Amino acid sequence: MSESQSSYWLWELFFGVTVLAVAVAMVIVDGFEPWRRAVALAAIGAMLLLHLLVARRLIARDAENTAALLTLLTQLVLFGVAIWAVPLATWLMFAVIPVIFQMVAVRLAVALVVVANLIPVGAELRNDPGGLGMDLVVAAISTGAGICIGLWILKTLRESEQRATLITELEASRAEVARLSHEAGVAAERTRLAGEIHDTLAQGFTSIITLVQAADPGLRDERLALAVRTARENLAESRALVAALSPIALADASLPEAVRRSAARFTEEAGVPASVRITGTECTLPTRVEVVLLRAAQEALTNARRHAGAREVALLLAYAPASVRLVVRDDGRGFPLGAAEGFGLSGMRNRASQVDGILTVHSNADTGTTIELEIPT
Repeated sequence: MSESQSSYWLWELFFGVTVLAVAVAMVIVDGFEPWRRAVALAAIGAMLLLHLLVARRLIARDAENTAALLTLLTQLVLFGVAIWAVPLATWLMFAVIPVIFQMVAVRLAVALVVVANLIPVGAELRNDPGGLGMDLVVAAISTGAGICIGLWILKTLRESEQRATLITELEASRAEVARLSHEAGVAAERTRLAGEIHDTLAQGFTSIITLVQAADPGLRDERLALAVRTARENLAESRALVAALSPIALADASLPEAVRRSAARFTEEAGVPASVRITGTECTLPTRVEVVLLRAAQEALTNARRHAGAREVALLLAYAPASVRLVVRDDGRGFPLGAAEGFGLSGMRNRASQVDGILTVHSNADTGTTIELEIPT
């Protein structure tokens, strides 16, 4: 329960306790005719029922409207009936005034407080016309005190709502800081792994290729030629891993440019032409969305090079007002969609889910493979 909700519950509890205390006093105090006591108790019961069924909902919605005004006027009529029947009901003023200030605007609330304090004066005037002067003095003091209490109640409720808002914003800020810290940690670890792969595996494969070609420049020995081909393939794999792990691609280029660079690198390493088409109006996307889109493009290109045997690959990056869509198509051999997904596709799905994206895969032997990723913006 928020602080503001807690404050409302306290005022409702105060209203209920006050009404019940006055009702009990009417029952146990002597000197009132039974029918008057019954009328007063009925009016108080109606006030409590009206508050529980209508007024508290209007207060919770902060509905300062016609319904709230009519509810208050009905409460004041019932209040007047109770006082007319049993003057002891005047003590209900302590419950009525806070409700008035919670249901209508301040100026109207002040006017209704004056009306509420004049009700006992009118009832007492009927019973004792000679005490009008003192009744008016008491009413003036009660009105002033009631207005001060009402304004204090409004100030307290507003401060509670402001504190609740600040607490909500603080919790959201903490969650955002935690998310950014996690993403920074993940990015740092990916950068470290990319550096390790570049400095060890990639350089190792390059050295193997250089040494073998130095020993047999023409690669006449089939075993040495196979070793060079294998080393080159693994060098390409390690470079693809470095490109996928390192966030540098988006540090000095826009997303379309980074996608074009990945396609150009794919063509250079695989010898397969890869075209890139950009549609729509390019817009600024959150970094995490751009990273997911770039990683999806790189992973789709890696899959096309490793498994598809494609002759051509086409990439589409489409910007729309409410979303951005990446489509990667190849004309390779495809794969059965019922087969278990490898780390590549499962990784793409996991990253897509983190930004509320939808990944769709279509593949068959006749048309190749199409990978589509759509992310709302």
